[in-house]
Amino acid sequence: QVQLVESGGGLVQPGGSLSLSCAASGFTFGSYPMSWYRQAPGKEREWVTSITTTGYSTGYADAVKFRFTISRDNAKNTVYLQMNSLKPEDTAVYYCKLSIGKNDNWGQGTQVTVSA
Repeated sequence: QVQLVESGGGLVQPGGSLSLSCAASGFTFGSYPMSWYRQAPGKEREWVTSITTTGYSTGYADAVKFRFTISRDNAKNTVYLQMNSLKPEDTAVYYCKLSIGKNDNWGQGTQVTVSA
């Protein structure tokens, strides 16, 4: 059974940093790309970033490019999201996502609040 557990969210001031983690189990982690999404209050869930199986290739939404960095450790079955220069508009629940065929698997999310 696929399980994704996010952690690391919290309250941070504008300009600050946070590091999120997503611990995965129940599948061969190193065989699948992974993604982070976020959902702000009253808005639809949006894609943030993705990483390939080896970690050699990544992609970012324009809103987070050059501020966020995705990485993975296949030995630890974990994907990370380093978030720097945080802005109030980054406030959202952050989710990691795994797609296997037509099935999307989501974690429970972790709240990130950027506020003075």
